[in-house]
Order: sequence, then structure tokens, then C-alpha cells
Amino acid sequence: MRALALILAFGSASPLLAATTGDAPTYHRDVLPVLQRNCQECHRSGAVGPFELLTYDQARKRAADLATVTDHKTMPPWPASTSEGGPFRDARKLSDAEIQLLGNWAAAGAPEGNPADAPAPREFAADWPLGTPDLVLTPSEAYEVDASGRDEFRVFVIPSGLTEGKWIRAVDFRPGNTRAVHHILSAFDTAGRAQKLDAADPKPGYKVNNGFGLLPSGGLEGWAPGKAAHAYQPGVGRYLPAGADVLIQIHYHPSGKAETDQTSVALYFATEPVDKLVRPFLVRPPSTGPLRLRPDLVIPAGESNHEVAGTFKVPYDAHLIALLPHMHWLGKDFLLTATRPGEQEPISLIRIDRWNFNWQGVYDFLEPVALPAGTVIQMLAHFDNSDDNSSNPSHPPRIVRWGEQTTDEMCLGFLQVTRDDEHLGNQPPPRLRLKDVMGD
Repeated sequence: MRALALILAFGSASPLLAATTGDAPTYHRDVLPVLQRNCQECHRSGAVGPFELLTYDQARKRAADLATVTDHKTMPPWPASTSEGGPFRDARKLSDAEIQLLGNWAAAGAPEGNPADAPAPREFAADWPLGTPDLVLTPSEAYEVDASGRDEFRVFVIPSGLTEGKWIRAVDFRPGNTRAVHHILSAFDTAGRAQKLDAADPKPGYKVNNGFGLLPSGGLEGWAPGKAAHAYQPGVGRYLPAGADVLIQIHYHPSGKAETDQTSVALYFATEPVDKLVRPFLVRPPSTGPLRLRPDLVIPAGESNHEVAGTFKVPYDAHLIALLPHMHWLGKDFLLTATRPGEQEPISLIRIDRWNFNWQGVYDFLEPVALPAGTVIQMLAHFDNSDDNSSNPSHPPRIVRWGEQTTDEMCLGFLQVTRDDEHLGNQPPPRLRLKDVMGD
């Protein structure tokens, strides 16, 4: 009867049924390959994970936890849906079969199996995976991260030293201390404003509550655990002007003890002519102010499903290569869709059903998505400003408006696109206007 029940529940080929007949999943043969592909990037010495998953004993002690967090899909951390939007590079998602395998292994008592069945140990690049960078920029001094307290956002200003503008084909990051560095964003400033903010702060860099504390002259790239660096497609790049200051915004997460960090950013210069600039689009809620810089976002106290929407009309034929959604602690879910001219049904670009402020990053598409001129990008998000939201920083809840503080809120969709009719011939790109980014 027990075997019949298992067949009805899981099918005759399930690993759980195999476990009852003497062929349970084993660590070396079945579990280790899953951990290598999906977990060891973060769960190894010096990385962001709080414990290692490199050996049998390390995994055995965590077998029940592995089964639980993967079944609940809280680990590996990948907020975006895999059934809508994308597909994206570096997606940290387990298949249903992998989740079931980990559960069955834990239920069978976490058997070790034969070490001869194990794949070769995974090797992690100690240097720059894309090869020797053309320029590596590092803050002049390390930053001390407190042992406890709230997460901190800090921007470091590094002069590029460039005497001529350079086209960039790839950007990579080396976190100085992955126990403390949660994620990284980078941009550049050509007006000297970031240097003034840096000079006014007694510590290295300057503190922000999100963003860069100013409107950057241009963007670069971002990093989060598990994200690999990728070169842009041939003929596509970013442009870093002569004399620009590179800005590295780091989200620090206290590890329980005092840490120091000195993160580096690597730039790879284009070796072939670049025709297309990586351009930004910004989708956000409407605003009625005279400068249209502050959206009309007001989230009532106690509201558990407050809806916020925004639209952006694509002004020219373009291709979408990456995007970055952004909300704060009250974020609940986020959806970005595109409706092309002449089409009734929108396509989903990204869907996040359980927003997590601690896991934000750039989502790179496997293949660029065509956005013809006139395509309408629609953003739809919900916020939970109730006492039931464990992430709510205010108890009792208070009215929350748009702002830079993490106790304020935002709702943004950053898009990275290329313009189909752009042919720069390796010449410096035109200066972007605010209208180019935000639309009419």
C-alpha cells in the first residue's frame, strides 16, 4: 500500500520512490551537481553565503534546510518569474525535479553514496573571468562596515584618469569583501558633483539612501551574487568621457562582525568600432510638478495592496537588452509589460510576485527584445503598507510618499536599450537629454 501511495503521488520514476526501494538520491552522484550549479557561487569561503556547501558534511548538516528553502523557493534568490518575462541570463532557479531531489535526499537521511560518482570540483575564477581588464579602478582606502545595524548604501568616487573618451565593451566587479557587499551599481559623473559630496563626508565615499545622491551623467553596470559579467554584443557599448569620475554604489549588509571592504570595478575597452550606445529608458509613476522630477506617489497607512502604475512610449525603434526594477521595503509585486503597435496583447518583460528589497539587480536578457517605435511599456506594482508586512519599517504604519530614504518609497523600471537607426561609427555619442530618458 505504501508503494502504491507513492506511485500515485509522485509517479513510478520519482527519486522518492527510488529511495524506498534502495536507490535513494546520494550526495556525490545526485546532490553535488545541483549544489555546484546553483549554490556554491555564494556558499563558499569568502563569498556572500553565511555557510559553505562544498563538502558532504557541510551539505548533510543543512539537508533539511536545503529541502525547506528550495521548496519554498526562497533560495536560490531569484525574485523574477521564469514562466513570464525574460528569459534572462544567469537565472538562479532550480527545476521542479531538482527541488524534489533535494527533498527526497533529506527525507532519505542524506546518504553520501560513492565518492567516485562525484563530478570534478567546481573551479572559481580568482582573477577577472573576462581576461585582463584595460582599466581597474579601486577606492584609495578601504571602508569599515559596522558589525550590526541597518544596511548601508555608500557611493565611492574614483577619478577615471582618462585623457580621452573610451568606448566600453564590458564592465566587471570584484567585491572586496563578499561577507559585507550585498550588491553594486555603477555610473559616472562629469560635472564634479560627486566629488563635492565625497568631500563633505568624513568617511571614504559618501552615504546615500539609494541611488547616487545625484543624477549621474551616465550609467555603467551592476553586480549581485551569482551575476556573471558579459560583454555587449559587437558594435554595442557604453561611452566613458575623458576626465569622468566613476561612481560605485555599494549596498553593505552587516555580517555580525566588523568588516572592511575595498571593491574594484574593471573596464574593458572596445576593440572594434561601436555603432550603438547602451541607452536608458525610465518608466515611473506620473508626476504633475513643474519639473516632473517627483512622481505623485502616496501610499496610505494600513493599505495592504496599494496599486501604482506608470507608462513609457518608446520614441524610436529599439531593442531591450536589460532592465532593473526598483522599489523599497513596502514593495509587494512588480510587473513590466510591452504592447507593440498593432498588437492587442502585451508581452511580459519581467514579473516579480514576491518583491524582496534585499535582492535587486540588473536582469540581462538572453536575446534582445524588439521594441518598435510606439511600443507602450506598462509598469504595474503593488505596495503593502500594513502591519502585516514584516518588512514595513514603520509600526504603526504611516503615510509614505516618494523619496530617497528607504523609509520613503519609489517605483521605477530602468531599461537598457539600443537604438536601431543609430550608427555612430565609433564617434562620441550625443549628450542624452532628460526627455530621451523619461519620454514626453
